[in-house]
Amino acid sequence: MARGIEGNEIATPRTQKPKAPPKSNNQKTLLGFFQKVPANAATDSTSSPTALKKEPSSFSTGALTPAPSSDAPIPSSSPPYHSETPAPKAIARGLPSPISPASSDIIADRNPPAAVDASTSSPSRGTKKRVNYAESDNDEADQDVFRPLSGNGGSGRSSKRRKVVEDDSEDDFEATADAADMAESEDAPEDSDEDVRPRKKKVTQKKASSAPDKMAIHVEPSYSPVNADDLEMPGTSTARQWTFDPENTERLKPEAAQLSSKSAHMKQNRKQKAHTSEPEKRYPWLANLLDADKNRPDHPDYDPRTVYIPPLAWANFSPFEKQYWEIKQKFWDTIVFFKKGKFYELYENDATIGHQLFDLKLTDRVNMRMVGVPEASLDMWANQFVAKGYKIARVDQMESALAKEMRERDDITKTPKQKAKEAKENKVIRRELAAVFTSGTLVDGGMLQNDMATYCVAIKETDVDNLPVFGIAFVDTATAQFHLANIIDDADMTKFETFVAQIRPGELLLEKSCLSSRAIRILKANTAPTTIWNWLKPDKEFWPGDITTREIDASAYFVAQGDQRDDSWPEALQQAKDNELVISSFGALTQYLRMLKIDRDLISLGNIQWYDPIRKATSLVLDGQSLINLEIFANSFDGSSEGTLFAMLNRCITPFGKRMLRQWVCHPLADSKRINERLDAVDALNANTSLSETFQASLSKLPDLERLISRIHAGRCKAQDFVKVLEGFEQIEYTMGILGALGGNEDGVVGQLIAAMPDLASALKHWESAFDRTKAKETGILVPEPGVEEDFDDSAANIANCEDALQQLLKEAQKELKSSAICFRDNGKEIYQLEVPTKIKSIPKSWDQMSATAKVKRYYSPELRKLVRDLQEARETHASIVKEVAGRFYARFDIDYTVWLAAAQIIAQLDCLISLSKASSALGQPSCRPTFVDSARPVQKFTDLRHPTMLTTVSDFIPNDISLGGTSPTIALLTGANAAGKSTVLRMTCIAVILAQLGCYVPCSSATLTPVDRIMSRLGANDNILQQQSTFFVELAETKKILSEATPRSLVILDELGRGTSSVDGLAVAEAVLHHIAGSVGCTGFFATHYHALASAFAHHPEVAPRRMAIEVDEAERRVTFLYRLEEGVAHGSFGMHCASMCGIPKQVVDRAEEAAREWEHSARVGEKIALSQASGRIGLGWLSDIAWCLRDGEMQQDDQVNERALNALVKAIEAM
Repeated sequence: MARGIEGNEIATPRTQKPKAPPKSNNQKTLLGFFQKVPANAATDSTSSPTALKKEPSSFSTGALTPAPSSDAPIPSSSPPYHSETPAPKAIARGLPSPISPASSDIIADRNPPAAVDASTSSPSRGTKKRVNYAESDNDEADQDVFRPLSGNGGSGRSSKRRKVVEDDSEDDFEATADAADMAESEDAPEDSDEDVRPRKKKVTQKKASSAPDKMAIHVEPSYSPVNADDLEMPGTSTARQWTFDPENTERLKPEAAQLSSKSAHMKQNRKQKAHTSEPEKRYPWLANLLDADKNRPDHPDYDPRTVYIPPLAWANFSPFEKQYWEIKQKFWDTIVFFKKGKFYELYENDATIGHQLFDLKLTDRVNMRMVGVPEASLDMWANQFVAKGYKIARVDQMESALAKEMRERDDITKTPKQKAKEAKENKVIRRELAAVFTSGTLVDGGMLQNDMATYCVAIKETDVDNLPVFGIAFVDTATAQFHLANIIDDADMTKFETFVAQIRPGELLLEKSCLSSRAIRILKANTAPTTIWNWLKPDKEFWPGDITTREIDASAYFVAQGDQRDDSWPEALQQAKDNELVISSFGALTQYLRMLKIDRDLISLGNIQWYDPIRKATSLVLDGQSLINLEIFANSFDGSSEGTLFAMLNRCITPFGKRMLRQWVCHPLADSKRINERLDAVDALNANTSLSETFQASLSKLPDLERLISRIHAGRCKAQDFVKVLEGFEQIEYTMGILGALGGNEDGVVGQLIAAMPDLASALKHWESAFDRTKAKETGILVPEPGVEEDFDDSAANIANCEDALQQLLKEAQKELKSSAICFRDNGKEIYQLEVPTKIKSIPKSWDQMSATAKVKRYYSPELRKLVRDLQEARETHASIVKEVAGRFYARFDIDYTVWLAAAQIIAQLDCLISLSKASSALGQPSCRPTFVDSARPVQKFTDLRHPTMLTTVSDFIPNDISLGGTSPTIALLTGANAAGKSTVLRMTCIAVILAQLGCYVPCSSATLTPVDRIMSRLGANDNILQQQSTFFVELAETKKILSEATPRSLVILDELGRGTSSVDGLAVAEAVLHHIAGSVGCTGFFATHYHALASAFAHHPEVAPRRMAIEVDEAERRVTFLYRLEEGVAHGSFGMHCASMCGIPKQVVDRAEEAAREWEHSARVGEKIALSQASGRIGLGWLSDIAWCLRDGEMQQDDQVNERALNALVKAIEAM
């Protein structure tokens, strides 16, 4: 036998032993040294072979590192050793071969001699090494490790190795792994000694009828001197392939090499490798792709998630292919990671994607192209694919080959004959779909990229009285937090748009052909490009209410002890049971999570709540448009969080605190009592900094407990993470004791939260001595303390008994052979081999030699083989018990889930309060605590107000005084030059109100305000192509929402309304809207405009005050100096020509534009007419319409309060005239 790569043997060709020449001390005559061998000597089977020179002892094994099979070998001029020619002594001595034993025969079968020449030619430093990954379907092939070498064990090892070719090896792919992986293979060489295999004593002559290509030996030694007698000179020179033609300017190409007829015939018959051919050639049904319902891709009902496989195709699949395609046919649009030994592999189209995107090495597996990644780096590669927008499926091995054999052996329901037949048919081990990952449903901590929640949202829509109604269910899979929403919306879908802007779904579940185009446009406009859209089939996948109820009951998600299943439903889900839209959307979510294999893990927690995107009764309403316009979570520059209000406030140290703070920002408080309580807590934390410092120092390294306790409930938590959770809650229990001593006696919010902390000490008492935490951290195994888990103790004792028996057998062997140097040695998968020095000769004949080095030989005795088998089975059984014990630990921990969740939520609230206190103290000076007043008339007054998000980027920000309502008019009509700072003032006022109602300090000298129930904004001039809306349409749509939703307690900002149309129409719309807001609605706010004629029209309006941004103008240079100060009065113009000149517009263009503006400025002439009308005592059209409204007949359309307000404004205006 010859030693192959990693210690595996390969069969050497048997030839007739030639007569030994007379000994000459390895010397030759000078004539014999230069004598050449005829070209046909090597192929003549009847001629005597030439004696081979012994290779030098410095043969380098480092040059035999396998290279990927896709690297073409570099041909050389020397031919290979043919089957009739004896192999070199280097091979006979057991030097490693670059070809693995499992693949050597396959390569020999498939490659004709002409192709073999390139890979086994004369030594060359640049020669590429070849590795073959050919496999078949038996996963048990390399599990039998107790096969002896020839000489002691009877049958030779080479026959076993050849048989492996027909089976499916789990570790064949490891040839491309690193050195550490390769060292774990079953025959890894020792570090100190070179392995030497015993040579067969008897060499028989090989039959002449044997195919020479099956006997070819692939050898690629490192560079060393070669005897000329051992070489064959080629019949024709390779230089003939190249010609030189000085008159030919085209790029030279080598002439085709002339192949022999036999070589050409074998090359034509050679099977093409899978990774070099298209999948359609190997699987013809992929050429005409159909889904599971036999729909083509251009069919409207085509389902890209499935693929149709014809029934006849299954008959041609190998067992492994059948196992793969049974899963892949249901996940055609998903990248399937298939567990194979220590690797996860991708096949066919998935392999092509992995190769093209990430340059993964492309090779073969049976009849399929394949790429693979190590098991340890699965999370990293899965993240890479998810980041590219792909879905990921993970298929795991549910048992090892040994466990499969034990299961089949211990099956008492089958006869031995049936077991043998089943084992023959089911060669592959059992694999199952373990999980499916998408960007919106990630649950494992190693794959989650940030601390913020990512939601998977199911939406169902219908019309009620010509108004849209939505039933929504969504979940944060990382925390198993479900929400339900029932939205009765207006025609503009304001609430739905607000919901989408707040949640920002990562994945959508939509009923196919059942969602309105307007809703789809809103989703497209308010979701990220990476959002995954899933269109589910009605009834079949998007379950109606009755199917949802039946499936929930049948799955018993919430059944604890009794049989009354409806009573065990969470309260929110019980309330939604009669709401068809909501329960149907929850059904779609349940069906999708079931397909992802995570439905029970999440739903059984019962963590389900109602969600209201508006919350009118308890919070300040920030609709979707306001969240965008005010840059609350994302800036308008690049969509990131830099420079946003949330980034400025977010100083939380815990992941679950950050998620709660986002909800606080989405829904600021509207009750002045609760706002003041939160402000009191902020003052207390800033006054007593030791409390916040202790909190942050003690809990800054807390893991994401909210996510991890949901993983523990699912039983899918690592032992190290379980220890982190226990230590985290122990740290919380310790910290809360310190905080109670520092500030727990207070009656404020902080003291109430500390007092509300559940009793963690009693819940943690059991876990103090439940298992060895040190071993759990080091080994990832929960090892219970003795006496805690009886079955674990029994299994560990069984393993210890097996190990003791092995040690006793070792002592007996040492005594029998009279050598203390005999020891046990593990060699890859072959464990506990008896290692005996070669000087010991009295080896029992019953011992089987397994491997050898120059100094030692390793054996298995019959008794040792049985003990090792018992030990392996005991360890396999113990591994399953370890999993069961971990599951019992997790279930016991999950009993107190409500305690753990309540503790995490209290810590999150404390973290948010401390974050607000830190943000308040970071505002600098001036900053103040806002004062809230209860007044019938709304008021917002700020002195020296600055924009809070610009404090870190602008050092010389110019503060301004804001006065709206109270003793001042409610609406400020703001005019000014272009780029004078009008929009900044508008946004700054809104941000100040949000900060105040969050319970945070405001960057101003003083702040007095009444609580605002809603902030509504209309800023900028933007169209919305996705929703098929023009610029002016967007303006009017947003304005319509303001007119219909605003109340006297609302804060409204409108910027340049009417500029999307002609000047006359725009001015008319602006005047009418301003008149309605100031007179009828009665809310506070800003109305920024370039229509200066509005100042004349509302000069005597009691609720409209003219304001302008101060500037200094240099008419000669056409330059404007912006002072950024808000002052009373009306701007003298927009100074657009000055701004154009400052921006670099050519002077002649600006001059001509200024002439045109003087001639055709409609608003200027309208202003003159309005001024003349007022000078002559005429009443404005707005007031005339109000008088007509008061005198009209019929029922009033508005409530008495609004009527009285408008009437009072009319009276005041008449008095002013």
